[in-house]
Order: sequence, then C-alpha cells, then structure tokens
Amino acid sequence: MRIFRRRFELLLWYLAILVVVGTAGFAALPGYDFSDALYMTVITLSAVGYEEVQPLGDAGRALATFLLMGGITGMGLWFALITSSIVEMDLAHVFRTRRTMKTLEKTTQHIVVCGAGRTGIQVIKELISSDIPYVVIERNPDKADRVRDLDEDALILEADATKDEALLQARVGYARGLVAALSLDTDNLFVCLSARDLQPNLTIVARAREEMTMGKLATAGADHVVSPNISGGIRMASLLLRPQVMSFLDVVMRTGQEPLLLEEVEVPGGSPLLGTTLAEAQIPRKTGLIVIAIKHRDERHGTFIYNPGPEEEIRAGDTLIVMGNTRQIGQLGQTLGV
Repeated sequence: MRIFRRRFELLLWYLAILVVVGTAGFAALPGYDFSDALYMTVITLSAVGYEEVQPLGDAGRALATFLLMGGITGMGLWFALITSSIVEMDLAHVFRTRRTMKTLEKTTQHIVVCGAGRTGIQVIKELISSDIPYVVIERNPDKADRVRDLDEDALILEADATKDEALLQARVGYARGLVAALSLDTDNLFVCLSARDLQPNLTIVARAREEMTMGKLATAGADHVVSPNISGGIRMASLLLRPQVMSFLDVVMRTGQEPLLLEEVEVPGGSPLLGTTLAEAQIPRKTGLIVIAIKHRDERHGTFIYNPGPEEEIRAGDTLIVMGNTRQIGQLGQTLGV
C-alpha cells in the first residue's frame, strides 16, 4: 500500500503543477482574469473541448497545446495507476495466500488464534514476545492488516473461524492450543464445539463477553473460559486492596529489558535429573530460577505442590512452575534435556 500511496502522491503533484502553470499562463494573456484562467486550464487538461473564453493568439495556443498533451498524459497515467494497483493487489493477495498455505503445511505445535480484535491482538503480542508459532483466523481484512503491522510474517487465514474448513486449514489437528476470541459469544461457542470435535486433546481458551455464557463455553469444550469484565473487576479491586501484590505481578507479567516470567517446564523422559530430588538437582544455584510449584504426573490426582521441599523427587512427565528471566528458563531446559 505504501508504494501505491507514493505513486498517487507523485501523480497528484504532477497534475497540481500543470494546474498552477496553466492558470498562471492564461492569467498573463490579455482579457483573462484568474477565474477565466483557471477554467481554461481545467477544460484544457481534461480535454473537454468547450469553447475558448477569449480568443487565443499564438502564445495562448502554444500554452493550450502544452496543457492538452500534459492532461492527456496525466489521465493515461491515472488510469494505468488504478489498473496496476488493482492487479498488483490481487496478485499480492494470491501470492500471500499461497505462501501462507505452503508454510502451514509444515507448521505444528502452534497456537490457533480465532479473531484479531482487541483481545486477539493482545494474545498475538504475547505469542510474538514469547516466540511461539501461531496462526490467525480473521475474516475482517482491516483487522488482518493490523496483525501484519505487528508481524509481517504472520500466518493469517482470512476466513470464518466458525467453519470447520477454516480450522482444518489452520491445521488445528497439529496445534498445541486454540484461543477463541471472536466478538460474539455464540461464535466462540461454535469454534469450541468444532475445535473439540476435530482435535479432542486440544487445549482451548475461550473469551466470554457475558457471564452467563461461561458455563456454556466450558460445556462446549473450552478448557479455560476468560471474561474480561470479571477479570477487570477483580484486578481493579485488587489494586485497591493489595497494591503491592499487584505491582509485583505487573513486574512478572510485563515484558521489558530483562522480563521476569512465570513459566512451566515439563520434565522429559530422558532427562538426566530423573530420580533426583530438588536439593540434588540444585536448580536455583545452576540457573537462578525459583521453583514455585511442582505437579507430579502420576500422583495426587495431578494437583500442584506449592513451595516444594528439597526432598521432592523429579519424575518423568512432571511439570515445574518456575520464575525467572528468559535466559534462565533456557538454561533449565538444557539442564533437563528438553
């Protein structure tokens, strides 16, 4: 779009210069005032063919000929520019769609984001900052362009997310999760039903505008349902009642020079730390991370053990909840053999 805008600007400047030159030239001829000069310039540039306001001498006819040639050239450029813009935009859309579909064929373990409104954009920003692959399904071209402004390499399907075909094109069967952030709760309900049917093991997070639909979304297959209205109210109250706690959480949730993150890391089957205790693993000393909780895969019904003791054993499939920066989390992954 920028190159088209630049071309249109140059053409407008070209026509404006012709108008100024023509008006000044005709105004210098005998019997022409400013109004007559501007009128003659316009009808000459547009090749309308009306009669001359005043009889023209040799100088006037030379000026009119110059303006006529310049006007015809300008109109030709104008129509050529419009035609090329339409063709190039269509071709760009076709090539972009083909490139997206070709890239999607190799995409796995990604997040499918349905809807690129205010909520969807925030989700996309978090995925970009965390370097997590994602695919956006958005039928509104303007909202799709907003995503491209954030990430020019974003994989975007301009389609209806409530249709199974769109979810299949987004390779929901190979995705690690899905976010239903469409503007209508009924649309999010359809997305949850379709996604759960296509991928039973998919983790689905849905947004609910109305509190009464939260239960319905959960019944439709959403693992987690978020209501911005409820979450916003809780946050506002917490800022008044627990301001220091919220300030700390803001540090954890916001990104900056050295972001502080809460992250979950799953212990793989071949990890060298299998069978060791937290004291023996020495995760805080080796990585600088704080182990906040551990979730055993095969015990205690999968509940979290908060502030685990040094005797807690690390097993395959366990999930460690840790807090630290990106570099430290990367070191933990290397230590665990992820």
